[in-house]
Amino acid sequence: MRKGKSKFDDSFKKQLVELYNNGKSASEIEREYHTSNSALYKWIRYFNSTGSFKEKDNKSELEKSYKELEKENRQLKMENDILKQAALIMGRKF
Repeated sequence: MRKGKSKFDDSFKKQLVELYNNGKSASEIEREYHTSNSALYKWIRYFNSTGSFKEKDNKSELEKSYKELEKENRQLKMENDILKQAALIMGRKF
């Protein structure tokens, strides 16, 4: 069920989450399917909250708005630098 070195595909993760949700203990699942405790609990948390295993789908609204603000800040800094350079160039021409 593994993809590559240490990745599990989504269908396998879903099966493990369903086993857990149906009453099988996390330690049994970890032992039987050779997963780590932290990975299993992350999959359970992600899947039970959004139905997705992708981190981007499981970010809080605060994290999403923070990322958007960071992106906007980078854009504004770039625009500010361009305007400063234009002002310097225009100042030399006069």
